[in-house]
Amino acid sequence: MLDILADGAWHSGVALGEALGLSRAAIWKQVRTLRALGLTVNAERRRGYCLERRLDLLSAASIRAGLVPVTHSALEQLDVLVVTTSTNECLTKRPAPPPGLMWATVAEYQTGGRGRRGRRWLSPLGHGVCLSISWCFELPPRDLAGLGLVAGVAVVRGLARAGMVGAQLKWPNDVMAEGAKVGGILVEVSGEPNGPLRVVIGIGLNVRPVPGIVAALRKEGGNAPAVALDELMSGRQLERNALIAALLNSLHASLLAFVDGGWQDFVAAWRLSDYLQDRPVVVSRGSETFEGVARGIADDGALLVESAGRIVSVVAGDVTLRIPT
Repeated sequence: MLDILADGAWHSGVALGEALGLSRAAIWKQVRTLRALGLTVNAERRRGYCLERRLDLLSAASIRAGLVPVTHSALEQLDVLVVTTSTNECLTKRPAPPPGLMWATVAEYQTGGRGRRGRRWLSPLGHGVCLSISWCFELPPRDLAGLGLVAGVAVVRGLARAGMVGAQLKWPNDVMAEGAKVGGILVEVSGEPNGPLRVVIGIGLNVRPVPGIVAALRKEGGNAPAVALDELMSGRQLERNALIAALLNSLHASLLAFVDGGWQDFVAAWRLSDYLQDRPVVVSRGSETFEGVARGIADDGALLVESAGRIVSVVAGDVTLRIPT
């Protein structure tokens, strides 16, 4: 049903039934399922059904066509799913890929996608990017704590290569543009203390505009405004398969550089994209809450906050950070 309706044209119930071998009642059930996944499906007598807007569905062949040769060779497995609980979960349930190779999963819709602190990731089917990659370090990198920030730099670079220039990074894991959130990054690490280590990096990006998303995010406990990448493209629409290919190219190159040179090779790039630099912030750390001004990141990736005349080093993982409103 989704493949047929993706063109945005009207399709009669009779034609759909014949194409899919389904009864009228079964067709209507399929329509309800698509609506439950966040799509607007119009229905009219004598015309049938159509989506509110055309969808460019994800395609493994189209994604692979956009990969540079070194990434194409390294990407051993690429799974393109319509619906899944979470792309990160798909990969964390599997063993680690062989060292030097990368596995990736993308989905049109996640029923249980989540961000930091367990918040749900909200994106209707076909409107965003839900991408996760799995990678194996034979030996624990010396700067493993900086991997999430490395992933952020990779996302900003991938967006730029896809045509979205000017994205910024809000420590530790948000992707921002023009003062609003366009996405987030979630890194999960498992394995033995002395290696090997499996890392799964999940990336969620808002691509197509979604009516009501700001209210939905506030209901989920978020305090930052949200924006879709297409809203920042001056009337041009990003092609999602090409965007995912650009992200995979950038992630693979960044992981190789991280293995060779560690986090220090990315510090300058992260600082250039620092959204919080010199902004007031509120930090909650356990039972402690204090206000201050963000003063960039330390060489080890910690956030530096000037508060009460001193510089406080804030480490990701034990802190809630927000900008005062």
